[in-house]
Amino acid sequence: MLKDFKKYPATYILLSVTVLIFLAMNIIYFGRATSSAAIYRFGGMYGRAVQYDNRQLWRLVSPVFVHIGWEHLIINGISLYFVGRIAEELWGTVKFFILYLLAGIMGNIATLFFTPDVLAAGASTSLFGLFAAIVTISYIGSNAVLKQIGNQFLILIALNLVFNIMDLLSGHPSISFVGHLGGAWGGALVALWLPMNRFKSNIPKGLKLLALFAYLFFAFGMLGLALS
Repeated sequence: MLKDFKKYPATYILLSVTVLIFLAMNIIYFGRATSSAAIYRFGGMYGRAVQYDNRQLWRLVSPVFVHIGWEHLIINGISLYFVGRIAEELWGTVKFFILYLLAGIMGNIATLFFTPDVLAAGASTSLFGLFAAIVTISYIGSNAVLKQIGNQFLILIALNLVFNIMDLLSGHPSISFVGHLGGAWGGALVALWLPMNRFKSNIPKGLKLLALFAYLFFAFGMLGLALS
């Protein structure tokens, strides 16, 4: 266990923080941890609050660590454990942490921009970003192992998006579809300019600069419009 922690410290730290926050929510709001008050006070994304008070921009990050119920936590926790280890192996600890947060931030900006009246939370924005990042570098690169992993993750993304659309069409959506799309978009863009530790991506410098510009353009563009 200790050896595994030393190999994937960011994955274990992110997972530990997520679980600790969830336990704190359940202790403080015993029996009401899934209430809107609990989710909001622990850092859920609520766009109207950020628009009203720009000092709450920290909510672009905090929702990644907040979960709504045990099922939500378990699904995302298992996904983080397995996908996080793969991504941390590819990018290294520090750059994996950057990728995870930047994907989550883009997802939460999309939630703020498109659905400001919705209270949202969960690591899915970052997780979709990890899936999309691995798929992106697998298709651009020439490594056979990465391509195989990327194909599997592409299927997972497609299946999840189908479930997202079905949830959206149900009339009572419980999933932030735009948050997931935003996270995937952010993760894909970051993967293009963030160098990997394990493999050489062979991505042209021009494409790296374009991807970095695109990330900043979409992030600051949506944020600026949402807060104006």
